[in-house]
Amino acid sequence: MTRWILFVAALIAVPLSAQITPEVSAWIRNTTGQTGYAGLPANVQLVQYSAANVYVSCSCIPGYDIGPWQGNPNIPSNKNFVFKFTRMPQKNNGTLTKVGLGHVGVWSNGVSIDNAWDAQTYNNQGVWQRNALVFEGKGFDNCLGHPQQGGEYHHHVNPTCLYSDTDSTHHSPIIGYMFDGYPVYGAYAYTNTDGTGSIRRMASSFRTRTMTDRTTLPNGSAATSAGPAISTQYPLGSFLQDFEYVAGSGDLDEHNGRFCVTPDYPNGTYAYFVTIDENRYPTFPFVIGDTYYGTVQAGNTGPNSGHNTPSELTTTYSGTTSVEEIPSPIAFEIEPSQYHNVLYVYFSETSANNVVLDVFNTQGTLVQSMDNLQPSIGYAVDLSHVPSGVYVLRFTSTYHQISRTIVKVP
Repeated sequence: MTRWILFVAALIAVPLSAQITPEVSAWIRNTTGQTGYAGLPANVQLVQYSAANVYVSCSCIPGYDIGPWQGNPNIPSNKNFVFKFTRMPQKNNGTLTKVGLGHVGVWSNGVSIDNAWDAQTYNNQGVWQRNALVFEGKGFDNCLGHPQQGGEYHHHVNPTCLYSDTDSTHHSPIIGYMFDGYPVYGAYAYTNTDGTGSIRRMASSFRTRTMTDRTTLPNGSAATSAGPAISTQYPLGSFLQDFEYVAGSGDLDEHNGRFCVTPDYPNGTYAYFVTIDENRYPTFPFVIGDTYYGTVQAGNTGPNSGHNTPSELTTTYSGTTSVEEIPSPIAFEIEPSQYHNVLYVYFSETSANNVVLDVFNTQGTLVQSMDNLQPSIGYAVDLSHVPSGVYVLRFTSTYHQISRTIVKVP
């Protein structure tokens, strides 16, 4: 016999266009005309949002002092970026999107996040990708950033001037968002994914491989061309292929993140974390692994990207965090079944139409979906195929969203 216990996760639904949620409010906005390097506008100049998306206009110049860059002749410039982030990120259950060159996300001050690769390979053979920290690190400034040829200032590793990476007693803040819409946190988080336990430094699950030469790749296959001999000139860790992912060896997955409760997302979210060691030295893969966890929107990645134009009605975020609570237009009741693996959802005649119901497990995996749910109709939600545990029901209409948590008990 199966019982369902219902917990209310959100009794009030607010139109998403009115909600001030972290992807809207976490940005460091320039409201005073602050300037940074060479007198250029600093931080984020404008945040606009709709029910579905957030548009972040930024110069790619931080408010903190940057430079000099030893051996790097490039000069930071105002990139006038407009990045677009979904407000409803989704796990990618298909072919994962590879993390490419250039910006792969944005720090909360509008500076670009780059991955671990410096865009060069050993002998230009396209196999052994150079570790940016090893080959470019001596040219990083005190904030561990540098500009590229086009003037785009960026961080491959922990942006030490952006937040207090010495504070190991509090959960780190959101310090950016990846282009799949999921947040990036600093180095410290709750020990347990349910938001309990002490604060600890998040550990990557990547490690340097135990090998004597560079003839094979991390998956065990033969490399199409050998890398340099392991030596003082090219020690282990010099190339991305010197590392391997070992599931469960650290706190984080192959993307360098995990699904967890955070102060900003009390119901849980997938989140990336920057990784550092006990001496605050960056540890591979630094911010993100080889692939994104979620589905990546178009317009932010690739050559000449990051110049999106909103094609929908948006609201400019002014810093106001309070919203008027209004009754939910998605009106329904859930009747737990005492004897079957089925939930019954009844929509009232005043409910919004065309509602989508998505059911997620605690890892953020979508386990059931139903669409075009209509008022005045009852629906049976068959969850007999999932194991006992906690699940989140998310109801979404055109302008509203509400979630409720259930526990399936054997």
